[in-house]
Amino acid sequence: MAFQVSPGVLVTEKDLTNVIPAVSTSIAGLVVVSEKGPMDEITPISSEDEYVRVFGKPTASNFEYFFSATNFLQYGNALRVVRATPTGALNATDSGSGVLIKNTTDYLDNYSSGSNSKGEWAAREAGAKGNNLKVSMCSNTTAFQSAGGSNLVNDATAAIGDTTITIDDGGGDKIQVGDLIEFGDASGNFTAAPSGFFYKVTDNSSGTLTIARFNTSTGQTEAGGLRHAVADNAQFKRYWEYFFSVTSGAPTTTDDVSNAGGSNDEMHIVVVDEDGGITGTANTVLEVFEGVSQASDAKDAQGNSNFYVDVIYRKSEFIYWMDHDTTLANAGSSKVGQTFDNASTQTITIMNTSLTSGNDGSAITNAQLATAVEKFLDVENVEINFLITGPSQTGADATGDTFATKIIDVVEQRKDCVAFISPARSDVVGVTDPIQQTLNVKAFADGLSSSSYAVIDTGYKNMYDKYNDVFRAVPLNGDIAGLCARTDLVADPFFSPGGFNRGQIRGAVSLVFNPNESQRDILYKANVNPVVTFPGQGTVLFGDKTFQKKPSAFDRINVRRLFLLLEKAISTAAKFQLFEFNDEFTRAQFRNLVEPFLRDVQGRRGITDFSVVCDDTNNTGEVIDRNEFVADIFVKPARSINFIKLNFIATRTGVAFSEVAGA
Repeated sequence: MAFQVSPGVLVTEKDLTNVIPAVSTSIAGLVVVSEKGPMDEITPISSEDEYVRVFGKPTASNFEYFFSATNFLQYGNALRVVRATPTGALNATDSGSGVLIKNTTDYLDNYSSGSNSKGEWAAREAGAKGNNLKVSMCSNTTAFQSAGGSNLVNDATAAIGDTTITIDDGGGDKIQVGDLIEFGDASGNFTAAPSGFFYKVTDNSSGTLTIARFNTSTGQTEAGGLRHAVADNAQFKRYWEYFFSVTSGAPTTTDDVSNAGGSNDEMHIVVVDEDGGITGTANTVLEVFEGVSQASDAKDAQGNSNFYVDVIYRKSEFIYWMDHDTTLANAGSSKVGQTFDNASTQTITIMNTSLTSGNDGSAITNAQLATAVEKFLDVENVEINFLITGPSQTGADATGDTFATKIIDVVEQRKDCVAFISPARSDVVGVTDPIQQTLNVKAFADGLSSSSYAVIDTGYKNMYDKYNDVFRAVPLNGDIAGLCARTDLVADPFFSPGGFNRGQIRGAVSLVFNPNESQRDILYKANVNPVVTFPGQGTVLFGDKTFQKKPSAFDRINVRRLFLLLEKAISTAAKFQLFEFNDEFTRAQFRNLVEPFLRDVQGRRGITDFSVVCDDTNNTGEVIDRNEFVADIFVKPARSINFIKLNFIATRTGVAFSEVAGA
């Protein structure tokens, strides 16, 4: 406290406006198998389009994971995804051996410094998709475009339709596969000659070029040879393969390097889908990095690093830099007074690199899935409210309920989220007898440990896969978690997600298993929530039980989620009492913080009554001496209706209703 020596006014403030903070209730976590994407780290996803961009489209081997994710995203917009790492997965490289780079952290820790014996480039993501990539670097003016001069045709029979043509190479310039060629006449006249026709070199054997027609608008080759006869000794021009993809001209010197007294640092880099496995069209340009610098300390006009290594790391979706090409002798040097490798007097040096040896790896195992899901064990740093299982019985070593058991173990350790589990695919898909489906689902549930932090549904829905134009049977647990997220949006977490008001399943063409009333009785008794299609009323989650087998308030989803909300919100607020004095002032302050919050929840119908005890009755001298603070929060949770009894009573005409009330 401040003390005054002479008369005056001392102003102080004390903040007693603390409130219980709003907390998230609708964030889901999911482990997936996918054809691309970062491995072994948590990636936030907010939409189906974003999932496709990051992790790829569904395939025959991963569609259950894909649709578990995207079905949840129909209802919610906060998904945390971990891609599991299979044995043998490799990023494509130009070294011919491949390398596993799991994610950006792995890259920064182990590969970003170069000199790693893996070539100049690696695919950004592990998997066979990377084998489609080609990287082309143009680092000097001559490589970008070289004029005619001594470049002469040496072929007297170059007629219309020819797909080969022989040239002189007396000027020392190289003609590389991929170069574009334009023919003039013997005098070097490209105006009077049939100019504007371009051809792509597809092979070069001792000066005999195999060519194909090139469409400058599409960037694609077309069928057919020469569109016109080419005279012997006619001159020709050659251009970099991606001359028309980089429009501002040849690489020269960037302004930043020029100002530092350096020169010729600029280069262009193009990333291409060489085989068409990514875009569906071979040789599609994926990315263009124009005017990047070979100088390690170069800056762009905005003050960001323009060093090509940094630009590729910062902006590329497809590749990592691994090392400098040996041709770039000064790459990575400081810009001050440095002459780099693209002087216009150089011969053509195009660095084309096709990536190979990318591998999807072998089929995922339960052990690898279990390792991936452990990323969600970090309660302090990883916030989730739902843990979606996807396929419950999966992996190359799939047996019993191994993965579902692991999922329950995770939520039991966290105790702040709910797991959503569907039975094994083989329990319902391909099983034609509904009675057998019922027995299979019950047996699956009976094999799991009781937990109020888990929710079990009855299986799979049939839905349309627009990416492959087929119908798929996919697990429902992504939808059930999604219903909880949607309930948070339209009501509150302590409302039941089941029923016709909030339990409508989206995108279901049909159910693989549609249990009737007697089958539902068996399953509900086993704490399995039926998903049912009612004619004319849609497909509905028709239960709201947790998987706690002991009867109590916590065997209902809404009660479990109510307490998760209360515990998370109040414990977050309670952190601000740490290191304060355990006296009546602090205890009163805590009560004044919690009670309005609980009254609000009561007003929103989540609880029917409550009591907060935080005084000297539970904060005794012994408690205080242990540096502890105790608050007992008594709550009566609101209960959902599971059974409706309607009594219809017929009375005689002359009898008043008051006479038979209660009959």
